[in-house]
Amino acid sequence: MARKEEIRSIALRLMKTHGFGGLTMRLLAKELGIEAASIYNHISSKDELLETVCFDLASKFESAVLEVNDIYFNAPEKLSMLVKLHIEILCADLNASTVFMHEWRYLKEEPRLDFVSKRNHYEQEIRKIIQLGIDEGHFNEVETKFAALTLLSALNSVVEWYKPTGTLTPLQVAQQLNQFVLTGLSKQKI
Repeated sequence: MARKEEIRSIALRLMKTHGFGGLTMRLLAKELGIEAASIYNHISSKDELLETVCFDLASKFESAVLEVNDIYFNAPEKLSMLVKLHIEILCADLNASTVFMHEWRYLKEEPRLDFVSKRNHYEQEIRKIIQLGIDEGHFNEVETKFAALTLLSALNSVVEWYKPTGTLTPLQVAQQLNQFVLTGLSKQKI
């Protein structure tokens, strides 16, 4: 592992545990077994690290939802694919995902506004899938914002309880969440 990647990995673990405010260069240096000043040869600040993590993951989520919405599937298929991709992204690096979910509020003002814009765009794309499902007759008439935010809450909670050593793989988590969400949205056949 390259030194910069090692610093990033340990910094994210510490940020997950102590929060953005609790991560100091002194603490990071102690964990790495180096002098605090040496860290600055690899990263300029913890703000840079937070911004990189937040925007890297936001870009992955945005690419995933745009890919899903570009495919000519029906809404249930699109939603299933999105749930799977969302869970895969979150579970790929739980430390980064936890920081992404909880610490974005500490971004400096301009990056924070850009981040919120990306997050809102992601939600808007999910709302399109839900509206498509309503229009196609697959989903109940629901307030799309409510449905999208409820879906995101369920998906994003995975970072709080998922353990790679647990009984479920990310794919199994996605399948179970998908079944739960589609059951709640789907129109009942009479």
